[in-house]
Amino acid sequence: MRNVLFVCSQNRLRSPTAEQIFADWPDIEVSSAGTNNDAENPLCQELVEWADIIFVMERSHRTKVQNKYRSVIKGKRLICLHIPDDYDFMDPSLVQILRTKVPQHL
Repeated sequence: MRNVLFVCSQNRLRSPTAEQIFADWPDIEVSSAGTNNDAENPLCQELVEWADIIFVMERSHRTKVQNKYRSVIKGKRLICLHIPDDYDFMDPSLVQILRTKVPQHL
């Protein structure tokens, strides 16, 4: 079983959508978080330590994760999906993008 973490800014639209889409994916556990302090579920060291694979939506998220959690991301896969903050929760276009980009890494 691998632990997969999806990260965006506020944990309100993109990362919760990804978490919901892949919640029933075989052999993985999923969670999501946001890099901003006022995120629904703020990213913390415990979540980063828990994750085997971390998917971030934008380069800025990758930079924040690398800078803040440098000591605990060693050996983890950190993958940028390059998905801008242009979608609502469960937006069909966002769902399609996630279903196209994520499975190849799982």
